[in-house]
Parts: sequence; C-alpha cells; structure tokens
Amino acid sequence: MRFHYTFQKVVDLKANEKTQAEWMLSSALGELQAQEKSLEDLLEQRRGLMLALQHAAEQKTPMSKLREMQDYVDYLDHCIARKHLDISRAHVEVQHKQNHLSTKVLDEKVWLKAKDKAQTAFQQSMILREQNELDEMATVRFAMKSL
Repeated sequence: MRFHYTFQKVVDLKANEKTQAEWMLSSALGELQAQEKSLEDLLEQRRGLMLALQHAAEQKTPMSKLREMQDYVDYLDHCIARKHLDISRAHVEVQHKQNHLSTKVLDEKVWLKAKDKAQTAFQQSMILREQNELDEMATVRFAMKSL
C-alpha cells in the first residue's frame, strides 16, 4: 500500500506561494539594483559636469554659459535627491518582500512537517499491520502443528 497525503494539494500550493514570493523578491532586488545604477550614473554625470564647470571657470567662458552649467548641476542635484528617495523606497520594498518570503517559507515548512509526520504514522501503521499478519501466520502454524 502506498502513502497518499490528504493535504498534498495544500503542500503544493504552499510551495508555489513560496516560489512566487522568491520571484517577487528577485524582482524587488532587480529594481533596487537598477535604482542604484541610475544613482551612480547621475553622480558620475555630476562629477564630469563639475570638472567641466571648473575648467570653464578657469577659461574665458561667458557668464551665461557658466550659469547654464550651474543650473544643470542644480537640476542633477535635485535628480540625485529624488533618486535617494527612490532607493530608500526600493530598500523598504525589498525588506517587505524578504519578510513575505520568510512567512511563506515558514508556512511551507509547517505543511511539510505535517506531511512527514503523517507519512511516519502511515509507515508505523504498515509495520504494525505487517507484524500482526506475521504473528497470525505463526499462530496458525503453531495451531496446525499441535493438532
């Protein structure tokens, strides 16, 4: 006789939920990395512009051009500040997804443990049944020899 777990569909569902939570965490981590890469690009762009601005200030550059470059630096500073907020939100989202995954992993473990216990109980009952059958056969043989 083969073991059949009554709640196998629940175990499968919990495994699927865990897999989905892993994908969601992976997606959130990808978003965080994209935001961090974008911030690095903005910071690099600002560094290059600051060097160009410094170089332009040392040269005979019209004030309007310097002002235009400074306005663009200010714009980049604003973008960098916004990007820091985006990164903070992405960190919060990653933390949320990690917590969600932890819950799903724990939930799956609970159901797998219940399945293991049910399987162990089934195996014990099969061993007991087999032992009883062997005892009965031995009793019948003993009774036959006695006659």
